[in-house]
Amino acid sequence: MADQAPRVLVVGATGALGRIAVHEFLAHGVRLALAGRDRAGLADLAATTGGPTRVLDAYDLDTCTASGPWALSALGGLDGVLVTIGVAGFGPAATVPNAAAEHLMTVNALCPMAVLRGAVPAVRDGGFLAAVTGAIVNAPLTGTADYAASKAALACWLGVLAREVRTRRVAVVDARLPHLDTGFASRAVVGSPPPLQPGADPAMHVRDLLGDLLGHLAGPVPGRTAPAHRSGPYAPATSSPD
Repeated sequence: MADQAPRVLVVGATGALGRIAVHEFLAHGVRLALAGRDRAGLADLAATTGGPTRVLDAYDLDTCTASGPWALSALGGLDGVLVTIGVAGFGPAATVPNAAAEHLMTVNALCPMAVLRGAVPAVRDGGFLAAVTGAIVNAPLTGTADYAASKAALACWLGVLAREVRTRRVAVVDARLPHLDTGFASRAVVGSPPPLQPGADPAMHVRDLLGDLLGHLAGPVPGRTAPAHRSGPYAPATSSPD
């Protein structure tokens, strides 16, 4: 890796966390392929990165699965994948509409799983496969059953995947970020969030996460282990919908 910039696919690049990740990766000289649902947003990012882009619909799981091979071809190699796609939803389990529950599971679990499933054979040995789940996986709150279940499903899947690719030294990263100041909860597809403390600085947490990912690509360092997840403090009084 010393003579070549890392090549990374960011899925969800037009979202709040995705945009931060894009600019942080660029600051480290990473070559990027970007995927997201906002065509105009992708065009703006492409003007900055100069890299390939791909419009992605979370419900088109076959296209999600094809994203890793697409990035591999477009970049001439693939060192890592970061998925930041996600949507919030709130309400008692007995009242959440089935359509909303399906949407939460598709966007928060099935889509990231499909992306990373297709990326497994595309990413190089010693690379990384990462997705944002959230601190809600650690202690889901009343009124978040369907949302928390979708994030927990992805977290479970990532844990099994990590064991399956261990021999290739691929780091599978479950990024359990705390509640962040991105307005994420206010854009819920159903219901309203519980009372929340002010969110943490998203740039700081994304920067920390990317430092782990790029550190893994740089190779083993005495005393450092491959990243497994990013879990922050979680307490009901400062609950996190992220």
